[in-house]
Amino acid sequence: MHALIRTARTTGLLYLGLAVTGALGFLLIRPRLFTVDDPGATLAHLVEHESLARAGVALELLIVVTQALAAAWFYRLFRNAEPLAAGGIAAFGLVNAVAILASAALLATAVQVGLNPVGDAAAAVQVLYLVSGNLWGVGALFFGLWLIPMGSCVLRSGWMPRPLGWILVGGGIAYLLGAFVRYLVPDSSGIADALALPATVGEFWMVGYLLVRGVRRHALDQAPSNEPTAAPAAS
Repeated sequence: MHALIRTARTTGLLYLGLAVTGALGFLLIRPRLFTVDDPGATLAHLVEHESLARAGVALELLIVVTQALAAAWFYRLFRNAEPLAAGGIAAFGLVNAVAILASAALLATAVQVGLNPVGDAAAAVQVLYLVSGNLWGVGALFFGLWLIPMGSCVLRSGWMPRPLGWILVGGGIAYLLGAFVRYLVPDSSGIADALALPATVGEFWMVGYLLVRGVRRHALDQAPSNEPTAAPAAS
């Protein structure tokens, strides 16, 4: 297998890991623990489901790991074709990973406060979950920003379908707008969710393409001569 194909498929696996851990942690576990308007319920859920709360912290850490590694591997994949845009993917992805790292620390603190109360534990836990959620909200800026150079790499390299590149660019812009809409327009979660749809489509298309196809055949001919390759299979 050509080294570029191996890099593409490793990138796809890491991106898939990011999607799975994000869905499990933020979309599945968090809503079972956090009640927006009831601090007492949040504290009760956390104490009653301690193992689930700890799993939520672990999943946030896995999000950080997969995001950081995916950012590095996207850079490795596109660095020779589009070095500036590839650097943008890496930089924006790493900043988003740092935001989620801070969120994980807040969730870990919420578990500690809930199990070993200090002062008004319900209020403290609620604030920690609120700040964690807002770190996800503002971190969406950098998640949108990392999709734009990703789409640019697709368009300028020609290694993947051009519609995929345009969806990633458009999805990244829409994701950025959604981050502002969520804070500027109260009760606008439906609009923000709709703006995130193109990004979701582009992400899953990218994951699938990386895992199944890797890159187009002509990309292998463009790979630099010093790119390590595996020995060709016997015919």
